[in-house]
Amino acid sequence: MQVSVMSSIDTTHEDMIHDAQMDYYGRKLATCSSDRSVRVFEVNGNTQTHVATLRGHDGPVWQVSWAHPMFGGLLASCSYDRKVIIWKENSNGWMKLQEFINHDSSVNSLCWAPEAYGLMLACGSSDGSVSIISSEGDGHWQVKKINNAHTIGCNAVSWAPSTHPGSLFNIADEPKRGEIEKRLVTGGCDNLVKIWKMSATDGQWEEEEKLEAHSDWVCDVAWAPNIGLPTSKIASCSQEML
Repeated sequence: MQVSVMSSIDTTHEDMIHDAQMDYYGRKLATCSSDRSVRVFEVNGNTQTHVATLRGHDGPVWQVSWAHPMFGGLLASCSYDRKVIIWKENSNGWMKLQEFINHDSSVNSLCWAPEAYGLMLACGSSDGSVSIISSEGDGHWQVKKINNAHTIGCNAVSWAPSTHPGSLFNIADEPKRGEIEKRLVTGGCDNLVKIWKMSATDGQWEEEEKLEAHSDWVCDVAWAPNIGLPTSKIASCSQEML
């Protein structure tokens, strides 16, 4: 199987590829597969070089996500094996930085938060919960969980942009980093799309809104980037047949 990025890249995976993600600068590509591996490629114009094969999962790897470069070379992956692995690039290549088993079933989706939120990773699982893994950059990691976020299972997670709607027109109202309201959207096997907000008082995650537009499993969600326009937009897709 091949992934198209301007030109065709031979990913050399031995099984089906489930995800492919470019980094912030578009210079690195990460792919993941049912062969239990994550592969990293350097992309330079029409030249692509396979630089690393990352092995640490014991099942199909469903998704990968790059952290913002201000946090260093961090790449996260999630798998059917219930694991979330954070990989780090250093002068000697790639290494496993952290491994988390916070779920009782397959971890289907993960997404790093906007850099203004800090170093935060949201993960959705077939056990119905969503975990939020965070660090202050001191080597210590904290895990918070939204239990029973979706009955049967959570299939997708996506963060809201850190720019507030309307801030393009009123720069004075744009919050400072510590004041930013953290929100994310999830989609699940209960046919629902849900918006979650982190409480400013106790740091716990609360359901803000439930969107009931689908009649079958919600397979993916995406919160649109916001450059300060007056409204927020979320896209969702389902396996329903119209």
